Order: sequence, then C-alpha cells, then structure tokens
Amino acid sequence: MTAENSVASRQTPALLGWFYGFVAVLIWGSYIAYARFGVNAGLNPADFAFMRFASSGLVMLPFLLRQGIGDLMGVGWPRGIVIMLLTGPLFIVLSTAGFQFAPLAHGAVLQPGTATIAGLLFAIFMLGDKPDPSRLFGTLIVLIGLVTVAGSSLFSLTTPDSWKGDLLFIIAGLCWALFTILLKRWRIDAIPATAIVAVLSAFIIVPYYLAFVGFAHFLSIPTHVIVVQVVVQGLLSGVVAMMAFSQAVKTLGGAKAAVFPALVPATAILAGIPVAGELPTLLQTVGLIAVSVGLLLAIGVVRIGGRRGRSAV
Repeated sequence: MTAENSVASRQTPALLGWFYGFVAVLIWGSYIAYARFGVNAGLNPADFAFMRFASSGLVMLPFLLRQGIGDLMGVGWPRGIVIMLLTGPLFIVLSTAGFQFAPLAHGAVLQPGTATIAGLLFAIFMLGDKPDPSRLFGTLIVLIGLVTVAGSSLFSLTTPDSWKGDLLFIIAGLCWALFTILLKRWRIDAIPATAIVAVLSAFIIVPYYLAFVGFAHFLSIPTHVIVVQVVVQGLLSGVVAMMAFSQAVKTLGGAKAAVFPALVPATAILAGIPVAGELPTLLQTVGLIAVSVGLLLAIGVVRIGGRRGRSAV
C-alpha cells in the first residue's frame, strides 16, 4: 500500500465520523426549532410526546424484540425504567412546554447549556472526573452567555412568564445530563438506550393519550403539522440522531465527538429563522456566541492556548 493510499484509508473513516456528527447536530437543532413551530401551530406537550414515541417506538420495537425484551437487551428493567423516566415523555413535555412561555432562543440555549454544565458537575461527583482550569473557565463563559441570552427576560414586563419556560428548559437539561452520566456509569450503548426509551415511552404515552386526550383531537391537527412533527421529533430526533451520534463517537472517539452537542444552540437559532420566524436580537447573538465558545472549552474539546483537550468519556 502506498503512502497516499494509507493516508486516504485513515481519512475516510474520520470524514464519515464528522459527517455522522453533523447530521446529529442538524437534527437536534431542527428538533428545537420545530418544537417552537409546533407550539405556534397549537400543539400541546402531550401531542409532542405522542407523536415522538408512537413513531420512534414503532420503529425500535422490532429491534428490541430481536435483541431481548425480557431483560431489556441486558440493561435490566430497573435501569431501563430510570433512563426512560429521564428522557421519555416527561423530558419531551418539559422541553416543549417551555415554549409556551419563552421564545426559541431560550430553549435553544438553556437546555443544551444546562445539560453541559450539569453534566460536568455530575461527572465530578458521580464519575470522579477532574476538569482542568480551561474547562472550568469555559463553564463560567457558558453561565455568562446564558444570562445574556435569557436573563434579561426574567423580569421583563412584556414577557413576564418567560422565567417559567426557562425553568422548564433547565429541568429538561438536568434530566438529559443525568441520563448521559448514567449511560457512562452503567455502560449502556446509545442504540440500546434509544430502543429502550422509545419503546417503554410508547407503552406509556400511547394509552394515556388515547384515553385522556383522544384520537379525535389528534385528527383535528393539520396533516402537514403531524407529518413534520412525526418525521422531525420521532424518526429523525428519536432514532436517526442518536444512532448518528453513536456512530460518530465510535469513529472519532469521545473527545472529538463531544464537540457536536456544543453546536446545537447555534444550529437551533439559525434553524428557527425560517422555521419559527424568530430572529435573535443583537444581545442574544452575543450571548449565543459566548455559550458556543464556552461549551467548546467546558467539554474539553479545546483549551486556552489552542491545544485540544481530552474528553472525560
């Protein structure tokens, strides 16, 4: 094998890894933007949860049955129930209900930002991780950015209820952070976790929705809204994004793949311009840039001085 062929053989998997990672980022950003779009279209949190898990659960059920539903693919029912509680219907309700009170920029930044900061803290206390000063400095920048983006509306007379949405986004971020840490601690792969959360959530939300919300209400939703939400929330975000990110981690390693969640806020804000019709203010843009830079430092992908950090994963 020539030197050129050797280099090409090493570059091809890396390029595929970056491709998978950016696919996940685009889907996650679109998921947040389309959640805001759905709220503007009149959807309630139960509608989001039903469409997400009825579709993703149906897709992942054969996989779970084939791999073993008796012990949830070796994960076990106690742990499976815990991760479902953290990222199942409750998580979707929190994530989408926040948009009933707060604008797109808040959800796009507060939820992933909180997940990153809380993930660092959980890693310290639960996994024994010891972040370097650069990562701690990045966390401080994230906090400043979050205050810049969302803090001004906490006491705003024009949006007096924004703090309620912000609180819901923060709780959702905490749930995702704990979910991530438990996956690491329990060594649960992303694809089994996706199948468990999707199927168990479907078993809960589908009967609840049909009994208390009603299929007639679902049929009253415009068809194009249903199609968009099922595709974006259920199939893309609930299945494809998780699998794509898992493949990125496998190909690139944890340190490089950790950069992708840090890009979600910017992607969601940009996606929200055509999807939800919301333009960020100048102050929000400055805060968004600060959060993105801080996240890259906080997760250890880059360090002050330009050196790459090592992920705790």
